[in-house]
Amino acid sequence: MTDPNDLPAERQPIDDVPTITCARCNGEWDLSYELDELQVGNQAVEQFALDHKRHTGHFPDDVVPWIVTCTQCPDGEEYLSDRPSKRWARTHARHTGHRVMVHHQSLDESLTIEPADSHS
Repeated sequence: MTDPNDLPAERQPIDDVPTITCARCNGEWDLSYELDELQVGNQAVEQFALDHKRHTGHFPDDVVPWIVTCTQCPDGEEYLSDRPSKRWARTHARHTGHRVMVHHQSLDESLTIEPADSHS
């Protein structure tokens, strides 16, 4: 049998695979699938969190989304970082003329994205 230490770095077994827990599901998962099969690298935690939400209706423990909601229509989204949430808010406001709110626990108060005065 080959000694794992003799393998090139990219083929050596990973011994510190991150894990994610969810108290609501009473479960714990390591991210081997996301790293080995999906090959998402540094995005493994984010990919797992998004997949978990998509399939269970909630995020795992310690994942707090940025929530973007339109004040005039039922449109809205959830993101795991501020940049895409603000991009969605600006784009929605620009195309619809609607005010959009961006919420996250790290903010003292929600951000308000106002539409431009005209659609030109």
